[in-house]
Amino acid sequence: ADLENYPRTLEADREILGAEGCELVFAPDLAEMYPGYPDAPIVTVSAGRMGEVLEGASRPGHFDGVCTVVAKLWHTALPPAPARLLSYFGQKDAQQLAVLRRMRADLDFDLEIRAVPLVRSPEGLALSSRNTRLSPEALEAALVLHRSLGTLRRAAEEGRPLDVGAARAMIEAEPLAGLDYLEVVDHATLEPLTPEEWGRPLEREALALVAAEFDPVRLIDNMVLPASS
Repeated sequence: ADLENYPRTLEADREILGAEGCELVFAPDLAEMYPGYPDAPIVTVSAGRMGEVLEGASRPGHFDGVCTVVAKLWHTALPPAPARLLSYFGQKDAQQLAVLRRMRADLDFDLEIRAVPLVRSPEGLALSSRNTRLSPEALEAALVLHRSLGTLRRAAEEGRPLDVGAARAMIEAEPLAGLDYLEVVDHATLEPLTPEEWGRPLEREALALVAAEFDPVRLIDNMVLPASS
């Protein structure tokens, strides 16, 4: 249902790309990407345990699909040497970025992944095409995600323990929010930090990730937490 409701704005995207000087858009349809469609592919790429946590726990199989289609796109786009493929992914989808970085390393793709910084509204809401589906009341309520992550970021910057429970409670107190998860993990492996680790000043950089539903829209956000200096 989430995929069916996801905004598809190809023509608007093409106009934006054209205005920025883009020379080529590759936009294959399902039948071109998946021979045998509508049957599912028989051979796929597994995201492993990194795809089974956080968003993967709520959306089983999602990251296997991401890895499969991105692997196909990379194979299609890889240029002959000495040219080098640069592949850009948004930091807002931090779990996706981590999974694809690991896939590039584990499967020896000869390309470079570059992260595109997360962009926020003036009020702090992470920009997403899904935001267009939010009511004005839900837009206001969704700002609690940025506020809760901000409390963890400030604690990390100041060398204080992270009060993850309080950050979760802040979201749970918002009537329009349905919290799925708020976790602090290793930014490269997505392995969760233990309560002992976030109960003291951070000894290594970490990543705080959150997902919540503002009926009927699911929003995600994240924030890098620096190690205590």
